[in-house]
Order: sequence, then C-alpha cells, then structure tokens
Amino acid sequence: MPRASAADAAATARRILDVASAHLAEHGYAAASVDDIARAADVTRGAVYHHYTSKPLLFAAVAAAEQQLVADAILAATENSTPDSALRDGSHAFLDAITRGAAARVLLVDGPAVLSWEDWRRFDADGPAATLREGLTEAGITPALQDALTAALSGAMNELALWLSERQTDAAARAQAHDALDLLLDAVAPRPQ
Repeated sequence: MPRASAADAAATARRILDVASAHLAEHGYAAASVDDIARAADVTRGAVYHHYTSKPLLFAAVAAAEQQLVADAILAATENSTPDSALRDGSHAFLDAITRGAAARVLLVDGPAVLSWEDWRRFDADGPAATLREGLTEAGITPALQDALTAALSGAMNELALWLSERQTDAAARAQAHDALDLLLDAVAPRPQ
C-alpha cells in the first residue's frame, strides 16, 4: 500500500481541521464526536488520531486556527490604519471576526474549559490581548495603564462578542454592539477632533 505524500497528508489534516471546526461550532466540545468528525471528513477515526493524537489536541488545533483567523482579520483591518484609528479599527474587526463562524463557540465558550483557564489566558495573551496592547500603545496610552486597560477592554469585548454571537442574524444587535464598543473606546482613547 503506497504511503501518502506530505502534500496529501497536509490536505487530509486540513480537511479534518475544517470539518472539526464546523462540528465543534455546531455541537460544542462536550457533544463533539471524533467518529462523526472522521465520517464527515471522509477519513478513518485512526486518521484523525494520527494527525491530532486526541480530542483535546484536535480542539486545541481548531482553537489555534480560529485564533489565527481572528488575528488575520485584525491585521487586515489595521494594515492601513493611522495610529489614531488602529485601536478602533482592530477592535471592531475583532468583534466581527470572533462572532462569525466557529470562533465564538470555540474560543470564548469552550476554550476556557477545554484548554484550562490558565492555558486559555496564555492563548489569549499571545493573540488578541497582545494585539490590543499594541493598539493601546499606538493610541498613546501610558505604559502604566496598558496591562489594566488590556484586561478591561479584552474582557468587555469578549462579553460583547458572546452577547452578539447569540444574536448573529440580528443586524440591529450588531449595530448596537459596535456602538457600545465605540463608547468604550471613546472613554479610553477619544477620537481626535
């Protein structure tokens, strides 16, 4: 029996990851079934375990992929931003990215429980929180307040994202969430007049 090429193996791992992301978003970690993920990805259960070793490690890979999608959205939104607008542009991009697809369920609902609170906090600190801290720096926030404001804004935006993710098809709720985010950001870094 011929061995799969590296490209074939990578494509299989990616397909499993994509299917797992959709499955976890729909069912949540506790109800997620590796057998169902394997069937939907058209691979064996052994192939899932070959690429991801365990259900928790598969979840961690999905979470990392979702985190990267959120980071990419923030980067795209701030690529041409001025220092005065980067914090606001990135924060709004975060809110939109984390409330679309699997991100909210995987990163905000199941993430702290599956990854452990401490691991999830490290995961967040290396991703969105680090980007938020950069935005605060660019907005001219004094270093003495950056850690506290990063924690405060990160928590507020995560809660806002959870609220919005329960109303994904409600355009008025999305507008309200962005208006609320603007009020928070205005309190931290008022827009130039």
